[in-house]
Amino acid sequence: MMFAVAAFAVLVSLALAVARALAGPTVFDRMVAVNSIGNGAILLLAVFGFLTGRPEFLDIGILYALLNIVGTIAVLKYFRFGDLGHRGGEEPS
Repeated sequence: MMFAVAAFAVLVSLALAVARALAGPTVFDRMVAVNSIGNGAILLLAVFGFLTGRPEFLDIGILYALLNIVGTIAVLKYFRFGDLGHRGGEEPS
């Protein structure tokens, strides 16, 4: 019962994050909301794994967390430099 309530709470927080992503005034607000959606999805995977008695979902959640981090860094680098191949060291022109 407690995991079902936790799953409902995560779904509510995901809905609020989606609303924030759609209404965000800047790209960075939307990026934070998308990152929050990814974190909520990881939590939902973990809770679903506990509800169904399948701990394999935790492994999927860890993999998704790593992909979420790499994707966030790539998108922020693209918005900062306009190119993913930028080596760094110098500021964008």
